[in-house]
Order: sequence, then structure tokens, then C-alpha cells
Amino acid sequence: MKILLILGSIFIPLLMVVLQRKWLKSQKFFHLAAILSALIFGNISSTAIYNIIKDDTVFMTNIHSIFLNPFFLITGAYLGLYVLYILILQFFNQWFRDNI
Repeated sequence: MKILLILGSIFIPLLMVVLQRKWLKSQKFFHLAAILSALIFGNISSTAIYNIIKDDTVFMTNIHSIFLNPFFLITGAYLGLYVLYILILQFFNQWFRDNI
């Protein structure tokens, strides 16, 4: 399972780069999905922290319950892949610009 996570974090952003080069609409979809993921991820995080502060509970033990939320995990995973995708795009854009 660990090897799938590692390989996925390498090949999925590369696949995203290939897709956005072939179909420009996929780039818009990736950006829109990142915006929605950031909103969901941030709202889940902020409400979890708010509930801990409001209930005056022990922060270190209760905050870990956020990892049981599948929406938090899915959106966080997508944001991680999206950041890698953007970094790869920037690398290729800079590399091609410098080699022209």
C-alpha cells in the first residue's frame, strides 16, 4: 500500500501535466477542483479547531479526529497532488524558456 501512495504521488501529477497539455479544459478543471478542495479542507480544519476551543478540550488528542473525516483526507490529498502538478508545470515552463 505504501508503494502505491509513493508511486501515485509521482505519476498522478505527471499525468495531470500530460492531460492539461492535450486538453486545455482539463487545466480549468484542475484549478476549479483545487479551489473547491481548499475551501472544503479549510472549512473542515477551522470548524474542528473552533469546536476544540469552544468545548475547551485537550487540543492534541481531539484534533486528530479530523483525520477520520474522508472529505478532509480526499481534499488534502488532491491539494498535495495539485501543488506537485503546479511545481512540475513551473519547472517545465522555466526550463523551456531558458533553453529557447
